[in-house]
Amino acid sequence: MIEFTVEPPAAGGRLDRFLAERLTDTSRSRLARAIRDGRVTVNGASVKPSTPLEPGDRIAVEPPSAPPQGLAPEPVPLKLVYVDAHVVVVDKPAGVVVHPGAGNSTGTLVHGVLHEVGELSPVGAPDRPGVVHRIDAGTSGLLVLARTEPAHHHLAAQFAAHAVDRRYHALAWDHGLPDEGTWRSSHYGRAGNDRRKFTGASAGGKRAVTHWQVLERLPPCARVEFSLETGRTHQIRVHASEAGHPLVGDVTYGRRRRIDRPQALRVLGPELGLTRQALHAAVLGFEHPATGARLRFESPWPDDLSAALDALRAAWASPAGV
Repeated sequence: MIEFTVEPPAAGGRLDRFLAERLTDTSRSRLARAIRDGRVTVNGASVKPSTPLEPGDRIAVEPPSAPPQGLAPEPVPLKLVYVDAHVVVVDKPAGVVVHPGAGNSTGTLVHGVLHEVGELSPVGAPDRPGVVHRIDAGTSGLLVLARTEPAHHHLAAQFAAHAVDRRYHALAWDHGLPDEGTWRSSHYGRAGNDRRKFTGASAGGKRAVTHWQVLERLPPCARVEFSLETGRTHQIRVHASEAGHPLVGDVTYGRRRRIDRPQALRVLGPELGLTRQALHAAVLGFEHPATGARLRFESPWPDDLSAALDALRAAWASPAGV
């Protein structure tokens, strides 16, 4: 425990500012969250970051648990949507890997969250603290991490029971995509000819189920909402591609031969400016592992996907549109 006694010159100032001046190796946002989590007390009582201090106040700070050996906190551009003592909900930008792996030893989402909140659940591999589920590096949007072991196990059980509401918004090639439907695979697994890719028709594999609903048609594309019943690696991208409706910008599972009209080539080329698959984790809902309350979060489309959508709408609305 780290303790301070407020001297008269510091009286009247805010608690978070007082701590930021003294604990210089800890970010201001991380200190604020420690205060909200109850890991900082003034005269034995939980308080707010803005609490004014008085002479003689005794401040106690509970140091955060050390991150797993070999995984040091790093500043990573992230948007923390929700934080409490049990869970963290992050709006991940495209291009950020969730946890360390081959070729990505630093700069991951986990490094950034450790930098902001200080501690995550130690369940599982030491380089994946708090990780309950993942989204692809090229996919943006919401995911939840656990801060405690009980929260980790509770969230993992929800994912295993398919009780987590996960909805993704995407731009897919239309070409006759029905208004709604479901894609099912009973043998989802790694592709035999390329171990980095997945398929719904592997030799073994697992069950995979993806539901979809068309939100808007912008020929030759459609804006689609996907909801996951299972959460296999690359599931939406694989199901969409194998059904003949690959996601726009997906260089791994896309089918360039399906772009068969000059107008489509023109509109879906430089004007869209996409450098990744047009897939965004837009909705995340789950039961809070400590309170039992149902939480639901929504994330708007990021700038690159919004620009692509605007370009498609403008082209469709113009007299010479696609």
